[in-house]
Order: sequence, then structure tokens, then C-alpha cells
Amino acid sequence: MLRTVIAALLGLAGWTASAFAQPIPPGDSQQNVNFGRQVLRVFTYRPNCQNPQLLVVFHGLNRNAENYRKSAQPLGDQLCMIVIAPEFDKERFSSSAYQRGGIVQKRRVMPYNDWTVQYVPAIIRWARTVEQRLLDAYLIGHSGGGQFLSRVAAFMPNDARRIVIANPGTHVFPNMAEAPFGFGGVYPPGQEEGHIRRYLAAPVTIFLGEEDTGDENRNDSDDATAQGGTRLERGRNAFAAGQALARQRGWAFNWRIVELAGVGHSGRKMFSSREALDALRP
Repeated sequence: MLRTVIAALLGLAGWTASAFAQPIPPGDSQQNVNFGRQVLRVFTYRPNCQNPQLLVVFHGLNRNAENYRKSAQPLGDQLCMIVIAPEFDKERFSSSAYQRGGIVQKRRVMPYNDWTVQYVPAIIRWARTVEQRLLDAYLIGHSGGGQFLSRVAAFMPNDARRIVIANPGTHVFPNMAEAPFGFGGVYPPGQEEGHIRRYLAAPVTIFLGEEDTGDENRNDSDDATAQGGTRLERGRNAFAAGQALARQRGWAFNWRIVELAGVGHSGRKMFSSREALDALRP
């Protein structure tokens, strides 16, 4: 009875009693978590502080979630946050399914329930369940993980306090370009504006390395290069497009842009910088 009451209070009534495992253990750990559609390997780190909040970290195209957990540990220590790094392996999650959120496969919009971005609220719910409290959630992703979080911010409403999109190869622009690079084709005609407005009001930080101008592992498709010539340029252009549209329409604009001098396409260097703390600030 008590567990049912706690679950209801946390908004977790859909989870079974077996979900009430022990809280995330101190230090480094890993476990396999059943999120309904798939079982994901999840790497965690619990800092030595009281009542830590939650930082969910999304890896790049190398699918090296364990390394990203390690890179994010200084953030967990400084900000008193449990680090959770889920692994989206290449065997089950193609670049369309992971980096681009599962919104579109072979230029066909997928059913809403098949979108990979739906794992994000599920991961947050799981952490709150095992901790049995309403943790504040923060999201950060680098490179391919930044691409994924751009789709999360655009297409998956959630209650994260801050969504940090670091050095992605592509973004979702607040326009009617074909999804998943814009909002075109996803929603019925006439509904797109409301979704774009919500997107611009989301607590997004575009976090860019000022030296991220190389082309290694960069998406240079026509859709991508239409956003700019480099990752740095694409991030600046995405922010400018959102800012301009919000001003034109008189909409709320809760994005910010943070740039890190002297750093290129390195998640470790991005995460270990003082600028990362500003990027995560609510």
C-alpha cells in the first residue's frame, strides 16, 4: 500500500512494484534496466553529497556511455548530481533512431510511440522511482548525444530544468524544413506553430566549442549543410533562428548559447570546463 501511494505521488503509477529497487549506489555502478520497449545498459555515478539531483548524459556515435559517465563525474561532484549515462547501442539504434531521435525513418515519420526520444522521460521516471523522490533533472549530450537532445527538446515535452546540446552535427531548426531537421511533416497542418513555440520556450543551452570546425564524423548531408558549414556555425545559426523567430512573434525564448574558447570536438574538455557549469545553470 505504501509503495502504491509513493508511486502515485511521484506520478509513477504505471511502474510495477519490482521497479522499487535500491537507490542508486555510491560511486560507479551499472545495471540493465527494462524500460518496456527495450532493456538498456545504464552506467551511474553517485557523488558523496546529500540529496543529489539528476544529470542524464547522452553519449556520441561511438556509443561509449561508460566513458561519458566518467567525463561527467566532475559535474556530478561539483553540482551534487547523480550521473546516469544510458547506452544506445548501434545494433538496435541506428543513427536515425538515436542521433535523430527516431522521429523519421527513411523519410517517413514514425508512429509517436516508436520515437526513441520517449526514453528520456522514462529514464527520469526510473531514477525518481528508485530514489523515491522528485529529483530535479538536467540533460546533457555531446556530438551524437547533442543531436539526440535537440530532437528531445523539439519533439518530446519533459520537465528537465536544463537541456544542454553540446557540439551536435545537426539541430532541429524552428521552421518547416523536413523533419528531423525542422518540424515539417510531423504534425497535422495548423498545429506546427504551437509545437515550435513550446520548443523555443524550452530550457535549452546550445554549448559550442569555438574550435569545432573539423569534419571528422560530421554529417555533411544536404540537410545538414543547409544549417551551416561547421558544427560551430550550425549551432550559432540554430540559436539565431530561434531568437529571431521568438522576437518576431513575441514568444518566450528560454534558450541560451555558451561558447568555449580553445576547444574543438571533445566531450571530455567540454564537460570539464567552467563553461559547462554555466551551460547547466537553470
